[in-house]
Amino acid sequence: MTRARNQQVSLEDTPYYHCISRCVRRAYLCGDDPLTSQNFDHRKGWLVQRMKWLASQFAIDVCAYAVMSNHYHLVLGVNVAKARSWSDDEVLARWTKLFPRNAKLIETLRLNSGSKKAVELETKTLAEWRERLQDISWFMRCLNERIARAANREDNCTGRFWEGRFKSQALLDERALVTCMAYVDLNPIRAGVSDSLEASDFTSIQERLVRQAQRAKEPNYRQQRLLKRRNARHLLKSKAPKQLRPLAEPGNRAQDALPIDRSSYVALLDASVRALRYEQTMDVELLNPLGSHSLLSQLGMKGHGWLQAVTKFHRHYALAAGSTDSLIAYQARRVKSGEVMRSTTKWVRGTAAAKLLYET
Repeated sequence: MTRARNQQVSLEDTPYYHCISRCVRRAYLCGDDPLTSQNFDHRKGWLVQRMKWLASQFAIDVCAYAVMSNHYHLVLGVNVAKARSWSDDEVLARWTKLFPRNAKLIETLRLNSGSKKAVELETKTLAEWRERLQDISWFMRCLNERIARAANREDNCTGRFWEGRFKSQALLDERALVTCMAYVDLNPIRAGVSDSLEASDFTSIQERLVRQAQRAKEPNYRQQRLLKRRNARHLLKSKAPKQLRPLAEPGNRAQDALPIDRSSYVALLDASVRALRYEQTMDVELLNPLGSHSLLSQLGMKGHGWLQAVTKFHRHYALAAGSTDSLIAYQARRVKSGEVMRSTTKWVRGTAAAKLLYET
């Protein structure tokens, strides 16, 4: 049964969501298309640039992304406080950058400011736009529609480019957020497209490594190679006004930073890459090189379930991901809110995976 989007996205539960969109018939419309023998890798750059620009207008941050040949993943964080802090003029400026023709409506209403109904309609309209600027559905609509139109013009065709509505998962706690971000960043490696984090083109982890290499006073060999990588040029020459939401730095945590230590996160991904490369099972011994301050130990997560979680995240969870307690509370709120469900006693998918990963 198809669920209304407002039943899947609830900012009362969490501001973080994992979103997925797939090309129609899962065709390789953003990569090497075996049917037409054409390469559409440049469309991956379109997606990255567009999502960054939208993040600069919406009160929504991009936490992680991975653009593949026939689909893409996004981890988005909604900043409600930021949207509420905007003045009406700033809301108007941001919205009309997205939809320039809407500026005429406000202009007309302000010309009739002597009318009580015009003032009321202006207030109502700006309030509606403020809500939309923190709405994931509107963010994804502005992203997917623009890319679909550009691709169809390039192909000189009409019809669907994306197979349908985007899918979304609520990330209910910090551990679910870390797991999902790692799942997204490791996507090219799991698919066999790349064999290292630096070679994972059009991913957020590659972008974070590029930014780190640019800041290094004396880049090491891996960083020098990354800065010369052809498929990373869109990051080196990027004019996107918005960067990824930053990870926390030791002793210098930014106000809007994710609650994840950057060095620990990169080290954990490196260990995961080694495990995937050699097809080993992730366990405590494999994680020993990360030291006692590894991200898994900080979050109280179990090493032996980590690799399974970051390789089969989409199979373990459905509407939401998190610890058992988080999932139970999420289900209870859904029932209390009166959401239409086939059975109010149906268990939330993912509790078995949560026990495997999080519980001792």
